[in-house]
Amino acid sequence: MLKHVLNNVLDPELNLDRIFRALADPGRRRMLERLSEGPASVGELGKPMAMSLAAVLQHVQILEGSGLVQSRKLGRTRTCSLNAPTLRSAERWISERRTFVERRLDRLGQYLADTADQPDTGDAGPAAPHAPA
Repeated sequence: MLKHVLNNVLDPELNLDRIFRALADPGRRRMLERLSEGPASVGELGKPMAMSLAAVLQHVQILEGSGLVQSRKLGRTRTCSLNAPTLRSAERWISERRTFVERRLDRLGQYLADTADQPDTGDAGPAAPHAPA
């Protein structure tokens, strides 16, 4: 856990890379969807998927490495839970990019609206090449 915290502080972009890499797999996204309902054992996470317990555990380790999931072992059962703050950091990054793009599109829309009312100067720009007949 300390290693994860230090990586976040030292290189937040590295953590985003790990988060998106973890989210890239549909099976891991299904596991996160299940964990959004509450904690679950590794066995429970693997039930709906046709994969071995070892494969499920590998996916859980990737989710843990990204910080999206925390797990604890009690006896022979490893219980996983969603780490919502990490998921929110990815959501925040996406939201910031969306805001930036929306502002640019708004400016483009305004420019197009402003220039649509201007009379045509007759300068259509460079002529398009003719295709042979």
